[in-house]
Amino acid sequence: MALKDLIPGKLGFGTAPLGNMFRDIPEAEARATLDTAWNDGIRYFDNAPFYGAGLAEIRMGDALAGKPRDEYVISTKVGRLVLDEVEDVSSRDLGEKGDVFKYGRPNKIVNDYSRDATLRSIEDSLKRLKTDRIEIVWVHDVAQDFYGDEWLAMFESARKGAFKALDRLRDEGTIRAWGLGVNRVEPIELLLDLQGPRPDGFLLAGRYTLLDHARALQRVMPKVAERGLGIVVGGPYSSGALVGGPNFEYAPAKPEILDKVARIKAIADRHGISMKAAGLQFALANPAVAAVIPGASKPSRIGEDRAALHEAIPADFWRELRSAGLVHPEAPLPSDA
Repeated sequence: MALKDLIPGKLGFGTAPLGNMFRDIPEAEARATLDTAWNDGIRYFDNAPFYGAGLAEIRMGDALAGKPRDEYVISTKVGRLVLDEVEDVSSRDLGEKGDVFKYGRPNKIVNDYSRDATLRSIEDSLKRLKTDRIEIVWVHDVAQDFYGDEWLAMFESARKGAFKALDRLRDEGTIRAWGLGVNRVEPIELLLDLQGPRPDGFLLAGRYTLLDHARALQRVMPKVAERGLGIVVGGPYSSGALVGGPNFEYAPAKPEILDKVARIKAIADRHGISMKAAGLQFALANPAVAAVIPGASKPSRIGEDRAALHEAIPADFWRELRSAGLVHPEAPLPSDA
């Protein structure tokens, strides 16, 4: 089944912040955020064991317990096993992302993309999520930002283990779709070129945004569209940089990024539109995109995202962005429809 047919609605919920990303979020605030998302009509929730060493899955499982299971879709990820053993969180090697989950649970996390670890990870996630099924499974972060020069070896481990296991689970009907959940385009390119594995789509975080989209546009989106697959866009606000936050790519934004944000915002302000609206609607204009999943850790953010999705944006805004060289000349824009 195509991702666009499987995922309900264009707006989903990325739960990474609820794993205590960057800050220690009170339980009541996390629960209120999830409840607000449900009441707003959001029915696609993305998660991962890595988010707070299972914390985001636990919180989501508690919030959705008792909700009609046929009304919503879950995706989670494999590749990281959360153990009962605890460790010093500050000792974790998280690649370029740094220690973004230092406020999460102290459980030890091990990287393992083998068949057995994939099956165990899914079973563990089912328990934390308090559900009997998971619709979509992404293979998490087999890319340079976590493994550096070793990423191809990790990808090969996933090819031999996780890819085959998920292919079988999908064909048996245990899950409905699988693919990669990554922050880089190269693993997607590599998987698309492989003979054998048949992914249904991809979760691409931070690589198809107003601030960074050229590489994905040229190297990934056409192949995905041609094959009838789909892309879920994660991190549409580029770790918050697009909407005035200090971070880009999970680290303090560099001057050139801040300058690009300021230039886009100046145009947005002239046209009286919000940066959230520009970011969400830009991503969704690409026909390969099945949904966007901004993260949220406060209830108020949910309403902002919904309003941004429906905000009216004049075609002149997009034309001005393009003429200023702030979007790639080949990027589909809402005004092109």
